[in-house]
Amino acid sequence: MTAQKTVLITGANSGLGLETLLEFAAKGYRSIGTVRSDAKAEVVHDAARARELEVETVELDVVDADRCRDVVESFEPDILVNNAGYMLYSAIEEVDDDAARDLLETMVLAPIRLARLCLPAMRERGWGRIIQISSLSARASFPLMGWYQGSKQALEGVSDALRLEVAGDGISVVLIEPGVFRSALSEEFTAPQGSEDSRYAPAYERSRDLFSGLERFMTETETVAKAVVRAAEARSPRARYPVGLDALVTLATSPFTPAALRDVAIRRATGLG
Repeated sequence: MTAQKTVLITGANSGLGLETLLEFAAKGYRSIGTVRSDAKAEVVHDAARARELEVETVELDVVDADRCRDVVESFEPDILVNNAGYMLYSAIEEVDDDAARDLLETMVLAPIRLARLCLPAMRERGWGRIIQISSLSARASFPLMGWYQGSKQALEGVSDALRLEVAGDGISVVLIEPGVFRSALSEEFTAPQGSEDSRYAPAYERSRDLFSGLERFMTETETVAKAVVRAAEARSPRARYPVGLDALVTLATSPFTPAALRDVAIRRATGLG
């Protein structure tokens, strides 16, 4: 019964994480969301009460390896949804080693660590779902998002290998690949980036305008959350779930679009010459 299954969702205090937590709770799962403070936990519980749903929260910074182990051992989730993350929307030239390292720690090492910690209990039960929130940008690169895209591409590469390694134990590893959807991350696309004297300043400005124009085409957060739940409940889940019209169109047309042509179009659109 779904009511007997436990789902652990990281980064659950807002956006997709919160919506996914509430979707699972509405389906009767024991739904546990990780947060980084008591104040954020209260936001989650207020949202759940507004929908007359029951959820649980646990404090966790996903880069804290010891705390990750404690949380997984406490709940032994049947379903893990690795959602925690943040956007680094900057030109490669303007990202130093420390910033890149912090991003990779949060976006790659942390979710794989949590997945690894969940495996023993899932294997013992003969069933488990590890759902990685990835992105369209893992399969289609754009300027000014290089390190973010690199982190998603790394996450997908490791997850693909993990999927093959644990499938025989009844454990499925799934990648959710949304295009642009309404969230705190999408708001960062339109936030000021870089200094005014940055050589990429015109590209930042043009990119902000482009993303602002796409707002009416953005996928709703609820749509992405429902895709996560479908992946959790599917008898034989697919390896990847693209979500959103932009994701579907991009993935369908990319194999037939020469890289040189695509590069020129994107560079002109973003003011990169």
